[in-house]
Amino acid sequence: MHSTNDSGSNGLISGLEQASQAARPLGGAEQALHDRIASGQQSLDERTRQASVAFRRRKLKVWGARLAIAVIIIGGWQLFTAMGWVDKFFYAQPSGIWNRLWDYFENGTEFGSYPDQIKTTMQEALYGFLIGTGIGIVMGVALGLNRFLAEVLDPFIKVVNAIPRIVLGSIFIVAFGIGLTPKVLLAAVLVFFIVFFNAFQGVREVDRNVLNNAKVLGASRWQVIRHVIMPSAMTWILASLHSAFGFAIVGAVVGEVLGAQQGLGLLIKSAQGNFDPYGVFANMFVIAALVLIVEFVIERVERRLMAWRPKVQSETALV
Repeated sequence: MHSTNDSGSNGLISGLEQASQAARPLGGAEQALHDRIASGQQSLDERTRQASVAFRRRKLKVWGARLAIAVIIIGGWQLFTAMGWVDKFFYAQPSGIWNRLWDYFENGTEFGSYPDQIKTTMQEALYGFLIGTGIGIVMGVALGLNRFLAEVLDPFIKVVNAIPRIVLGSIFIVAFGIGLTPKVLLAAVLVFFIVFFNAFQGVREVDRNVLNNAKVLGASRWQVIRHVIMPSAMTWILASLHSAFGFAIVGAVVGEVLGAQQGLGLLIKSAQGNFDPYGVFANMFVIAALVLIVEFVIERVERRLMAWRPKVQSETALV
Protein backbone atom coordinates (compact mmCIF):
# COMPACT_ATOMS: atom_id res chain seq x y z
CA MET A 1 0.00 0.00 0.00
CA HIS A 2 2.82 2.37 0.96
CA SER A 3 4.78 1.39 -2.16
CA THR A 4 1.81 2.33 -4.35
CA ASN A 5 1.55 5.74 -2.73
CA ASP A 6 5.30 6.24 -3.01
CA SER A 7 5.28 5.43 -6.73
CA GLY A 8 2.36 7.81 -7.30
CA SER A 9 4.15 10.54 -5.39
CA ASN A 10 7.35 9.95 -7.37
CA GLY A 11 5.41 10.18 -10.68
CA LEU A 12 3.79 13.44 -9.58
CA ILE A 13 7.14 14.90 -8.52
CA SER A 14 8.72 13.83 -11.82
CA GLY A 15 5.90 15.50 -13.80
CA LEU A 16 6.27 18.72 -11.80
CA GLU A 17 10.01 18.73 -12.44
CA GLN A 18 9.48 18.31 -16.21
CA ALA A 19 6.89 21.09 -16.24
CA SER A 20 9.23 23.37 -14.32
CA GLN A 21 12.05 22.61 -16.79
CA ALA A 22 9.77 23.39 -19.73
CA ALA A 23 8.78 26.67 -18.10
CA ARG A 24 12.39 27.73 -17.59
CA PRO A 25 13.88 30.31 -19.97
CA LEU A 26 15.63 28.85 -23.00
CA GLY A 27 19.36 28.30 -22.78
CA GLY A 28 21.81 30.38 -24.77
CA ALA A 29 22.06 28.03 -27.77
CA GLU A 30 18.34 27.34 -27.81
CA GLN A 31 17.51 31.03 -27.55
CA ALA A 32 19.88 31.86 -30.40
CA LEU A 33 18.28 29.20 -32.60
CA HIS A 34 14.82 30.50 -31.75
CA ASP A 35 15.87 34.05 -32.56
CA ARG A 36 17.38 32.98 -35.89
CA ILE A 37 14.16 31.18 -36.87
CA ALA A 38 12.06 34.20 -35.93
CA SER A 39 14.41 36.52 -37.80
CA GLY A 40 14.31 34.29 -40.89
CA GLN A 41 10.52 34.23 -40.82
CA GLN A 42 10.38 38.01 -40.53
CA SER A 43 12.82 38.36 -43.43
CA LEU A 44 10.75 35.99 -45.54
CA ASP A 45 7.56 37.89 -44.73
CA GLU A 46 9.26 41.15 -45.63
CA ARG A 47 10.54 39.82 -48.95
CA THR A 48 7.07 38.46 -49.75
CA ARG A 49 5.52 41.82 -48.97
CA GLN A 50 8.08 43.65 -51.10
CA ALA A 51 7.53 41.25 -54.01
CA SER A 52 3.77 41.76 -53.76
CA VAL A 53 4.16 45.55 -53.71
CA ALA A 54 6.58 45.41 -56.68
CA PHE A 55 4.14 43.19 -58.62
CA ARG A 56 1.22 45.55 -58.01
CA ARG A 57 3.37 48.54 -58.92
CA ARG A 58 4.44 46.86 -62.16
CA LYS A 59 0.82 46.02 -63.07
CA LEU A 60 -0.16 49.64 -62.48
CA LYS A 61 2.67 50.79 -64.74
CA VAL A 62 1.61 48.34 -67.45
CA TRP A 63 -2.02 49.46 -67.35
CA GLY A 64 -0.94 53.10 -67.19
CA ALA A 65 1.23 52.65 -70.29
CA ARG A 66 -1.62 50.87 -72.10
CA LEU A 67 -4.05 53.65 -71.24
CA ALA A 68 -1.55 56.29 -72.36
CA ILE A 69 -1.04 54.58 -75.73
CA ALA A 70 -4.81 54.28 -76.25
CA VAL A 71 -5.32 57.96 -75.36
CA ILE A 72 -2.54 59.04 -77.72
CA ILE A 73 -3.88 56.98 -80.63
CA ILE A 74 -7.56 57.84 -80.19
CA GLY A 75 -6.88 61.44 -79.18
CA GLY A 76 -4.49 61.97 -82.09
CA TRP A 77 -6.98 60.37 -84.46
CA GLN A 78 -9.75 62.69 -83.24
CA LEU A 79 -7.47 65.74 -83.40
CA PHE A 80 -6.10 65.05 -86.88
CA THR A 81 -9.55 64.47 -88.36
CA ALA A 82 -10.98 67.53 -86.59
CA MET A 83 -8.13 69.70 -87.91
CA GLY A 84 -8.61 68.34 -91.40
CA TRP A 85 -5.15 66.78 -91.61
CA VAL A 86 -6.77 63.36 -92.10
CA ASP A 87 -9.90 63.01 -94.21
CA LYS A 88 -12.64 61.62 -91.98
CA PHE A 89 -14.63 60.59 -95.05
CA PHE A 90 -12.16 57.74 -95.52
CA TYR A 91 -10.83 57.18 -91.99
CA ALA A 92 -13.87 58.17 -89.87
CA GLN A 93 -13.57 59.87 -86.49
CA PRO A 94 -13.58 58.33 -82.99
CA SER A 95 -16.50 60.46 -81.81
CA GLY A 96 -18.52 59.48 -84.88
CA ILE A 97 -17.64 55.80 -84.37
CA TRP A 98 -18.90 56.01 -80.78
CA ASN A 99 -22.13 57.61 -82.00
CA ARG A 100 -22.55 54.85 -84.57
CA LEU A 101 -22.11 52.16 -81.90
CA TRP A 102 -24.65 53.91 -79.68
CA ASP A 103 -27.07 54.01 -82.62
CA TYR A 104 -26.50 50.30 -83.30
CA PHE A 105 -27.37 49.32 -79.75
CA GLU A 106 -30.25 51.77 -79.40
CA ASN A 107 -31.96 51.50 -82.80
CA GLY A 108 -30.60 48.23 -84.18
CA THR A 109 -29.37 47.55 -87.71
CA GLU A 110 -30.96 46.87 -91.07
CA PHE A 111 -30.53 43.12 -90.37
CA GLY A 112 -31.98 43.11 -86.86
CA SER A 113 -30.89 44.05 -83.35
CA TYR A 114 -27.18 44.60 -82.82
CA PRO A 115 -26.85 42.10 -79.95
CA ASP A 116 -28.23 39.46 -82.31
CA GLN A 117 -25.48 40.26 -84.82
CA ILE A 118 -22.84 39.92 -82.09
CA LYS A 119 -24.42 36.69 -80.87
CA THR A 120 -24.40 35.19 -84.37
CA THR A 121 -20.72 35.94 -84.97
CA MET A 122 -19.70 34.74 -81.50
CA GLN A 123 -21.70 31.55 -81.92
CA GLU A 124 -19.99 30.77 -85.23
CA ALA A 125 -16.55 31.59 -83.83
CA LEU A 126 -17.02 29.58 -80.62
CA TYR A 127 -18.31 26.51 -82.44
CA GLY A 128 -15.45 26.70 -84.91
CA PHE A 129 -12.96 27.28 -82.10
CA LEU A 130 -14.13 24.24 -80.12
CA ILE A 131 -14.31 21.94 -83.16
CA GLY A 132 -10.96 23.05 -84.56
CA THR A 133 -9.27 22.80 -81.16
CA GLY A 134 -10.63 19.33 -80.44
CA ILE A 135 -9.70 17.86 -83.81
CA GLY A 136 -6.35 19.65 -83.80
CA ILE A 137 -5.37 18.24 -80.41
CA VAL A 138 -6.45 14.68 -81.27
CA MET A 139 -4.71 14.62 -84.64
CA GLY A 140 -1.63 16.46 -83.39
CA VAL A 141 -1.12 14.03 -80.54
CA ALA A 142 -1.94 10.99 -82.70
CA LEU A 143 0.51 11.92 -85.45
CA GLY A 144 3.11 12.98 -82.90
CA LEU A 145 2.96 9.49 -81.39
CA ASN A 146 2.89 7.65 -84.72
CA ARG A 147 5.80 8.59 -86.97
CA PHE A 148 4.64 6.31 -89.81
CA LEU A 149 1.20 7.91 -89.93
CA ALA A 150 2.73 11.38 -89.74
CA GLU A 151 4.96 10.69 -92.74
CA VAL A 152 2.04 9.28 -94.75
CA LEU A 153 -0.30 12.23 -94.11
CA ASP A 154 2.37 14.95 -94.22
CA PRO A 155 1.95 15.98 -97.90
CA PHE A 156 -1.84 15.97 -97.69
CA ILE A 157 -1.82 18.22 -94.62
CA LYS A 158 0.56 20.62 -96.34
CA VAL A 159 -1.61 20.77 -99.47
CA VAL A 160 -4.79 21.54 -97.50
CA ASN A 161 -2.95 24.11 -95.41
CA ALA A 162 -1.76 25.85 -98.59
CA ILE A 163 -5.30 26.39 -99.94
CA PRO A 164 -6.30 30.07 -99.52
CA ARG A 165 -8.89 30.33 -96.76
CA ILE A 166 -11.18 32.58 -98.78
CA VAL A 167 -11.35 29.85 -101.43
CA LEU A 168 -12.34 27.33 -98.75
CA GLY A 169 -14.99 29.76 -97.56
CA SER A 170 -16.45 29.99 -101.06
CA ILE A 171 -16.47 26.20 -101.37
CA PHE A 172 -18.23 25.83 -98.02
CA ILE A 173 -20.88 28.40 -98.95
CA VAL A 174 -21.54 26.70 -102.31
CA ALA A 175 -21.82 23.33 -100.55
CA PHE A 176 -23.74 24.29 -97.40
CA GLY A 177 -25.49 27.58 -98.20
CA ILE A 178 -25.30 30.86 -96.29
CA GLY A 179 -26.36 29.53 -92.90
CA LEU A 180 -24.30 28.77 -89.81
CA THR A 181 -22.43 25.70 -91.10
CA PRO A 182 -19.98 27.26 -93.61
CA LYS A 183 -18.82 29.91 -91.12
CA VAL A 184 -18.25 27.30 -88.43
CA LEU A 185 -16.31 25.11 -90.86
CA LEU A 186 -14.12 27.98 -92.03
CA ALA A 187 -13.39 29.04 -88.45
CA ALA A 188 -12.64 25.42 -87.50
CA VAL A 189 -10.17 25.04 -90.38
CA LEU A 190 -8.29 28.19 -89.36
CA VAL A 191 -8.12 27.05 -85.74
CA PHE A 192 -7.27 23.44 -86.59
CA PHE A 193 -3.92 24.08 -88.25
CA ILE A 194 -2.69 26.37 -85.46
CA VAL A 195 -3.57 23.89 -82.72
CA PHE A 196 -2.53 20.83 -84.74
CA PHE A 197 1.01 22.00 -85.45
CA ASN A 198 1.53 23.07 -81.82
CA ALA A 199 0.15 19.79 -80.42
CA PHE A 200 2.27 17.80 -82.87
CA GLN A 201 5.43 19.70 -81.94
CA GLY A 202 4.60 19.51 -78.24
CA VAL A 203 4.46 15.70 -78.40
CA ARG A 204 7.75 15.59 -80.32
CA GLU A 205 9.43 17.85 -77.72
CA VAL A 206 8.75 15.55 -74.74
CA ASP A 207 11.86 15.05 -72.59
CA ARG A 208 13.18 11.61 -73.56
CA ASN A 209 14.73 11.06 -70.13
CA VAL A 210 11.37 11.52 -68.42
CA LEU A 211 9.75 9.27 -71.02
CA ASN A 212 12.31 6.50 -70.50
CA ASN A 213 12.10 6.77 -66.72
CA ALA A 214 8.31 6.35 -66.85
CA LYS A 215 8.71 3.23 -69.00
CA VAL A 216 11.36 1.81 -66.65
CA LEU A 217 9.00 2.31 -63.71
CA GLY A 218 6.44 0.14 -65.49
CA ALA A 219 4.03 2.79 -66.76
CA SER A 220 1.62 1.57 -69.42
CA ARG A 221 1.28 3.33 -72.77
CA TRP A 222 -1.90 5.07 -71.64
CA GLN A 223 -0.24 6.19 -68.40
CA VAL A 224 2.74 7.55 -70.35
CA ILE A 225 0.42 9.52 -72.63
CA ARG A 226 -1.69 10.81 -69.76
CA HIS A 227 1.01 11.67 -67.20
CA VAL A 228 4.04 12.49 -69.36
CA ILE A 229 3.18 13.34 -72.96
CA MET A 230 -0.04 15.34 -72.49
CA PRO A 231 1.29 17.60 -69.67
CA SER A 232 4.34 18.33 -71.81
CA ALA A 233 2.28 19.06 -74.93
CA MET A 234 -0.26 21.09 -72.96
CA THR A 235 2.13 24.05 -72.77
CA TRP A 236 2.31 24.16 -76.57
CA ILE A 237 -1.43 23.62 -76.99
CA LEU A 238 -2.45 26.37 -74.57
CA ALA A 239 0.03 28.75 -76.19
CA SER A 240 -1.69 28.16 -79.54
CA LEU A 241 -5.14 28.95 -78.11
CA HIS A 242 -4.19 32.59 -77.54
CA SER A 243 -4.07 33.22 -81.28
CA ALA A 244 -6.53 30.46 -82.26
CA PHE A 245 -9.66 32.30 -81.15
CA GLY A 246 -8.61 35.38 -83.09
CA PHE A 247 -8.44 33.20 -86.20
CA ALA A 248 -11.85 31.72 -85.33
CA ILE A 249 -13.32 35.23 -85.35
CA VAL A 250 -11.55 35.92 -88.66
CA GLY A 251 -13.05 32.76 -90.16
CA ALA A 252 -16.55 33.65 -88.98
CA VAL A 253 -16.35 37.24 -90.23
CA VAL A 254 -14.86 36.26 -93.61
CA GLY A 255 -17.60 33.68 -94.03
CA GLU A 256 -20.23 36.33 -93.26
CA VAL A 257 -18.67 38.72 -95.77
CA LEU A 258 -18.85 36.01 -98.43
CA GLY A 259 -22.51 35.30 -97.73
CA ALA A 260 -24.73 35.55 -94.63
CA GLN A 261 -28.09 36.69 -93.31
CA GLN A 262 -26.78 38.03 -89.99
CA GLY A 263 -23.49 38.79 -88.28
CA LEU A 264 -20.83 41.47 -87.85
CA GLY A 265 -19.19 40.48 -91.12
CA LEU A 266 -22.43 41.19 -92.96
CA LEU A 267 -22.63 44.63 -91.31
CA ILE A 268 -19.04 45.36 -92.36
CA LYS A 269 -19.84 44.32 -95.93
CA SER A 270 -22.97 46.51 -95.93
CA ALA A 271 -21.05 49.50 -94.54
CA GLN A 272 -18.34 49.00 -97.13
CA GLY A 273 -20.92 48.98 -99.92
CA ASN A 274 -22.40 52.25 -98.60
CA PHE A 275 -18.96 53.93 -98.23
CA ASP A 276 -19.58 54.14 -94.49
CA PRO A 277 -16.23 53.98 -92.63
CA TYR A 278 -17.99 54.61 -89.31
CA GLY A 279 -19.88 51.33 -89.60
CA VAL A 280 -16.72 49.46 -90.61
CA PHE A 281 -14.64 50.79 -87.71
CA ALA A 282 -17.48 50.39 -85.19
CA ASN A 283 -17.80 46.69 -85.96
CA MET A 284 -14.01 46.29 -85.99
CA PHE A 285 -13.81 47.69 -82.46
CA VAL A 286 -16.56 45.36 -81.28
CA ILE A 287 -14.72 42.38 -82.77
CA ALA A 288 -11.50 43.49 -81.04
CA ALA A 289 -13.33 43.78 -77.70
CA LEU A 290 -14.79 40.27 -78.09
CA VAL A 291 -11.35 38.81 -78.80
CA LEU A 292 -9.86 40.53 -75.74
CA ILE A 293 -12.64 39.17 -73.51
CA VAL A 294 -12.14 35.60 -74.71
CA GLU A 295 -8.36 36.00 -74.46
CA PHE A 296 -8.83 37.02 -70.80
CA VAL A 297 -10.83 33.84 -70.17
CA ILE A 298 -8.25 31.65 -71.94
CA GLU A 299 -5.47 33.19 -69.87
CA ARG A 300 -7.31 32.37 -66.63
CA VAL A 301 -7.93 28.79 -67.80
CA GLU A 302 -4.26 28.44 -68.72
CA ARG A 303 -3.16 29.58 -65.27
CA ARG A 304 -5.52 27.08 -63.67
CA LEU A 305 -4.42 24.14 -65.83
CA MET A 306 -0.70 24.96 -65.63
CA ALA A 307 -0.58 25.78 -61.92
CA TRP A 308 1.58 22.67 -61.38
CA ARG A 309 4.34 23.95 -63.69
CA PRO A 310 7.11 25.87 -61.90
CA LYS A 311 8.08 29.19 -63.39
CA VAL A 312 11.18 29.13 -65.56
CA GLN A 313 13.92 31.67 -64.98
CA SER A 314 12.75 33.96 -67.78
CA GLU A 315 9.22 34.09 -66.33
CA THR A 316 10.52 34.72 -62.81
CA ALA A 317 12.69 37.59 -64.02
CA LEU A 318 9.61 39.32 -65.46
CA VAL A 319 7.65 39.29 -62.20
